[in-house]
Amino acid sequence: MMNNNYIASFRTSQAEKEVKIIATTINAHQKRASAWFSGFLILMLWFCANLAFAQQEVQISGVVSDKKGETLPGISVYIKGTVNGTTTDVDGKYTLKAPSDATIVFEGVELTKQEIAVNNQTSINVTMLEDVKELTQVVIVGYGTQQKKDVTGSIATLDSGSFNQGPITNPLQQINGRVAGVTINQVGSEPGTAPNIRIRGIASLAGSSDPLFVIDGIQGGSELYNAINPSEIETFDILKDASATAIYGARGAAGVVIITTKKGQEGKTTMEYSGTISFDVIAKKYDMLSAEQWRAEATRRGIASSADFGGNTDWFKQITRNGLTQNHNLAFGGGTKNFTYRASAGAILQDGIILNSNSKTFMGRFMATQKALNNRLTLTYNLNASIGQNNFNNGEVVGLALSRRPTDPVYFPNGNYFTTVDVFDYTNPLARTKEILNGNKTNSYFASMKADYEIMEGLTASVFGSWRKRDEFYGRYDSRLTTQQFAINQKGVASRNTNIADEKIFNFILNYNKVVGDHSFGATAVYEWQKQDYEGFGASARGFINDLLTMNALQSGSIADVRQGDVFSYRNDRTLVSVLGRLNYAYQGKYLATVNFRRDGSSLFGKNNRWANFPSVSLAWRVSEEAFLKDNKIVSNLKVRAGYGVTGSLAGIGPQNSLRLVNPSGTAFFQGGQIPNFAISQNVNADLRWETREMVNFGVDFGLLDNKLTGTLDYFVGNSKNLLFNYEVPSPPYPNTSILANVGSVRNAGIEATLRYTLVDTKDLTVSLGGNFTYMTNKVTELSGSLNGVPLNTDYVQWGSSSTTGQSSNNGVSYLIKGQQIGTFYLFKHAGVDDQGNQIIDDLNGNGVVDDGNRKNADRYIAGQALPKFTWGFTPSVRYKDFDLSLVLRGAGGHHVYNSRRSTLSAMSQMGQANVLADAPNNNIKQITYASNFWLERGDFARLENLTIGWNVKKVGAYMSNYVQSVRVSFTANNLFVLTGYKGIDPEQSVSGGNGFGIDNGIYPRVRSFAFGLQVSFK
Repeated sequence: MMNNNYIASFRTSQAEKEVKIIATTINAHQKRASAWFSGFLILMLWFCANLAFAQQEVQISGVVSDKKGETLPGISVYIKGTVNGTTTDVDGKYTLKAPSDATIVFEGVELTKQEIAVNNQTSINVTMLEDVKELTQVVIVGYGTQQKKDVTGSIATLDSGSFNQGPITNPLQQINGRVAGVTINQVGSEPGTAPNIRIRGIASLAGSSDPLFVIDGIQGGSELYNAINPSEIETFDILKDASATAIYGARGAAGVVIITTKKGQEGKTTMEYSGTISFDVIAKKYDMLSAEQWRAEATRRGIASSADFGGNTDWFKQITRNGLTQNHNLAFGGGTKNFTYRASAGAILQDGIILNSNSKTFMGRFMATQKALNNRLTLTYNLNASIGQNNFNNGEVVGLALSRRPTDPVYFPNGNYFTTVDVFDYTNPLARTKEILNGNKTNSYFASMKADYEIMEGLTASVFGSWRKRDEFYGRYDSRLTTQQFAINQKGVASRNTNIADEKIFNFILNYNKVVGDHSFGATAVYEWQKQDYEGFGASARGFINDLLTMNALQSGSIADVRQGDVFSYRNDRTLVSVLGRLNYAYQGKYLATVNFRRDGSSLFGKNNRWANFPSVSLAWRVSEEAFLKDNKIVSNLKVRAGYGVTGSLAGIGPQNSLRLVNPSGTAFFQGGQIPNFAISQNVNADLRWETREMVNFGVDFGLLDNKLTGTLDYFVGNSKNLLFNYEVPSPPYPNTSILANVGSVRNAGIEATLRYTLVDTKDLTVSLGGNFTYMTNKVTELSGSLNGVPLNTDYVQWGSSSTTGQSSNNGVSYLIKGQQIGTFYLFKHAGVDDQGNQIIDDLNGNGVVDDGNRKNADRYIAGQALPKFTWGFTPSVRYKDFDLSLVLRGAGGHHVYNSRRSTLSAMSQMGQANVLADAPNNNIKQITYASNFWLERGDFARLENLTIGWNVKKVGAYMSNYVQSVRVSFTANNLFVLTGYKGIDPEQSVSGGNGFGIDNGIYPRVRSFAFGLQVSFK
C-alpha cells in the first residue's frame, strides 16, 4: 500500500529545491522588495512547484509472473530510493503511483531483483527469474563474505527455505539431517535441552568437541544459539575443514557454525507472524510386567505374598502425560535507502511428557542498519534478550517408575503417598515427580555494534564490539513429601546457586579488494580481543521445621546441620588476544587461492606456551570456466578444491589449570582449637598448551544438466594432537598424584557426499530429490608420552560403565584404547545361563577362571564401537500448485549401543522388590555380574524425522486481502516412525565423545509430535 505521508515528504523535498533556486533569483533582482512580499511570493511559488510536481505523476499497473508464466503474489513493488510502494495481490497484479521519471524496483524472495525506469509508462509487466544461487550466493567465511563460486574451503550453506519445519524449539533442529559431515544428536525430548552437534568427528578427549557458534559476529557456544528464536534465522554457514575454520584459530578446531539472522529490507515495510502448536505423545515404552503378570511370576518363583500390597499400578503412566509445545514469533521491519530495521518478539513454551517438566523461553531482538557520511559509513546495531525458565524432571524418575512393583499402590488409604520399609530406600515415583522442586531461571542478553567505513574504493575499515551477559539462578528443594529417605532423615534439603557470565569481544578489521586485469586480490587484517569473566556462589541448608518455604529461606534451616562445602563462591576470567590475516587471489575467475594466518595468545595456558600460530591454505580450480568445458551442455559447473590447515582448541582447560593450587583439606587441632587445613590439590604445569587439529581436505563441487543435478564430494583427514588428559604421576616428585598434560592424539577421516536433483520443474509441479551421506572412521592414535622426563603412560582407560547387581566390580563398558575408536566397547563374552540363573562368561584365555578387572583383561574383547560408521539423510520435496510436501529421513549405522537400562531391568534376583521387563523371565538371568556383550545391540536406525505438508493460501477474501499479503498453513509430523532392531525405547543415544557415550543408562522418553503451523505476512 502507498504511504501518502512519505509521498508528500518526497514531493516537498523536490519542490523545496526548485523553490530555493527561484527564491535566489528573486532576491538577486528584487533586493529592495519588502520581506513580507518576498515571503508571500516564495510561498506561492512553492505551492505552484508542488502542484506541478504532482501533475507529473503517473499511475502504473501490471502483472508480475515467473518464467513459466505463473503469477507471483507478494512481490514488493516500490519507487527506488523511497519506501513508497505496494505488493502484488493473489493474482500477481499491482497498482502504483510514481513520478514519470522514477525507477520502479521489483523484489521477491529467491528471485533476482529488477529495476525498470517508468519513462511515462502506465503499464509495466515483469517476468522475474530465479536467483542463480549456486554461483551468486554469498557465503559467510568468517570476518567477511565470498561468493559461493569463489570459495576454496569446505563450507555448507543452508537458507531458511530449506530448514526443517514444525515444532522447532532449538535452531539446530532446523538443519538436522541436511548437512553431510554434521551429526546433530537429540537424546530424548526433555524440555529446554539442546541437541548435541559434532562436525567431522570428535576433536578432544577431556574437553568439549562442540563447534564455535558465531551469530551476526558474536561468538559463543550453545548458550548463545539457545537465546535466538529459530524463526529469526536467515542462513547457516557451516565451516567444516581446517582451511576454512583456521581464521578462528584457537576456537575453530571442532568447526564453526555461522548464523545470520533476518534483517529489514530497503523500501519494504513488513509485519509477519509465525506460530506452531504441537501435540506430543510418547513414541515408545518399555514392556514391563503388569500387576497380573507380576503376581503369576512371583507365585511361580516362590516370592512371599507379603511383597504384594494389592495394587494395580502402571507407574510409568502415573508420571507421564501428553505434551504440548508452542512457538510464536511476531516480527516487523522495513526501512529506507539509508536506514533499515527489524524487531521481533517470540515465545517457546514446552510442557514435557513427564509431570512437572516444562520450559518457557521469551525472546526479543532488534537489529538496525544506518548509513551516513554520504553512504561511506554503515552502522549496524544488534540487541537480543532471552528470559528462560525450566523445571527439570528428567530420566532419573523414569528409571524409578519402571523398577517399582506394579502391585504397589500409589497412596495409602489415608491419602498419603505409599512407601514401604521392605525395600531399601523406597521412593514413591509419583511423589518424587510431583513434590520435588528443581529448576532454573536464565536471563541472557547480548548486544553488538559494528561500524564499516569505506576509506577509499576497495578499502574498508570496520570496528566491531559485542557484549554478552548471562545470569543463571538455580534452585532445588527435596521435601519430606518426596518420600526420599535422605530428605526425610534430613528434614528437607534445599540449595540455591547463582552463576554469572560476562563476555566481551572487540575487533578491528581492514578489508581491501582490487581487480587488475585478470587478477583479483582480496586482503583482510584483524586485531581481536576477547575477555570472559565468570563468577558465582551457592549455599545449601537442611533441617527445616516444615516444607512451606522450600529453597526460598535457607536461613530457616538448622545451623547444627551445616556441613563443609554447603557454602561456596568462585570467580575466574580468561583473555584471548589475536592477530590474523587472510589473502584471496583469483586469476580469470578460474584459479583461486586463499591463505590464512592467525596468532593467538591465551591466559589459560602455561607460561611457556601461551602463544600459538594457526595457518591454512586452500586452492580451487573452476574447471567449468575453461574453454574446453565453457559451452558443455552436460557440465554446468565444476570446481575442484584442496586445502590444509591447523586450528586450535580451548576446550578442556580452565583458568589456573597450569598453576599449583591448594584447597581446604579437613581440619587440624591447633592451640586449643580447630583450624582449617590445606593441601596441594593441583600440580604446576608450565608447559600446558593448546590442543591442535591438522586437517587435509580434497573436494569437488559440480552441477550437471543446467544445474538440475548439483552436488559436493569431500574427502578429509584430521589429526587432533596434544590432547589434554589427566594422568597419574609419582608422588614424589609431584606433590599431587595426577596432572593435566598434553599427550594424546586422535585421527578422524571420512568421505562426504551431498546431492540434489530437480526431477520435475514445471509451472504446476516441482519435484526435487536431495540427500547426503557421510562415512567416517575414528582412531585413538596415542595415549602415552612424557612430561619433564616423567613417563605419562595409560591404556585401556575406562570411558563408561553400566549398573551391575550383586558385589561385582566388572562394570566397565566403553574404553579409550590405543588403535581403537573413542568409546570402543571392551566387554566380557556371554556364553549362556546355567540352571540357577547365573550368567556364564566365556573364558577367552582358557586359564580356567574368568579374570576380574576393568582395565586390560585377557577375558575381555573388542566387541564393537559406539560411533556410527556412516550417517545419511534423504530430503525430497514436492510442490503442486499451492501445495507442498517435504520430508527428512535420516539414519546412522555400523555402530552399537550398550543397553544398560535393559540389563538392570532384567535381573530376576530383584523380582521380589522391583519389577522387570516382560521378557526377563524367559532370559532367566539372576544377577548382572558382568558387563557382557549380551546387552550390546546394533544401533542402526532410520528415522522419519520430519514430514511437512503446506498450503500457500492465495484466496484470503476481499476484506482480508486489504491487510494480508500471504498466508501459509502447514501440518508437520515429527519422529513419525523409526526402523531399528534396538530393543530400548530409542536407538539414538549420545555420541558426543564424552565419558559414557553410547551407553543407554536411561533417557527422557522420546516423543512423536503432530504440529499445526500458521505463517501470515501483513501488508
